[in-house]
Amino acid sequence: MTPAPVQRVIAYIDGFNVYHGLRAGRLRRFYWLDLRRLSQNLLRPPQTLVFTKYFTARISGAWPGDPPDRARHLNAERKRQSDFLEALDTLPDFKRYDGHFLGKAVTCRACGASWRTHEEKMTDVQIATELLTDAFQDRFDTALLMSADSDLVPPTLAVQRIFRKKRIVVAFPPSRVSVELGKAASAHFTIGRRKLAVSQFPDEVKKADGFVLRRPAEWR
Repeated sequence: MTPAPVQRVIAYIDGFNVYHGLRAGRLRRFYWLDLRRLSQNLLRPPQTLVFTKYFTARISGAWPGDPPDRARHLNAERKRQSDFLEALDTLPDFKRYDGHFLGKAVTCRACGASWRTHEEKMTDVQIATELLTDAFQDRFDTALLMSADSDLVPPTLAVQRIFRKKRIVVAFPPSRVSVELGKAASAHFTIGRRKLAVSQFPDEVKKADGFVLRRPAEWR
């Protein structure tokens, strides 16, 4: 029997969508996530992972004038993310795409209360651009899209309309779903806890320069 031809897969990972799914599911212990390994663990024979693309933005940390407790909390959060991104950068056949994470002050017109909000910029546009570029350059047979962002419906439909033999499979993060994106994709499923558990970095990750990154204590 002739073996089935190998199916090339590129994974496209919406970083904040995955993070907020884990957060909503109270799955902090899975934050130290080797995303290349997770992508491999979600494949089925005869699929093979050829590249992993991760789309995110660096959080802002404390602002001048923040109360000390808040400043410490925000800066610690930024440090944990920085360590995680550096761990990801040690992975082979992996590329990180940084957007913008903008903070802005909002004031209630009715009561005068002020608070800070954050807005992520460029992630969905970058994913759509890479997805379409890779399809036109015939770099994959199947795209594994980890997201539940309905803004990705148009590029998902476009790729499958133009390239009839290419498939886009959506992997919804825990606690996240988009009915529209699921309908647009060739197939869809939700990432389970077992896949997350077996896709963790080791507690210590050594960089090329010998520096050791450690899983944050808050993520155990």
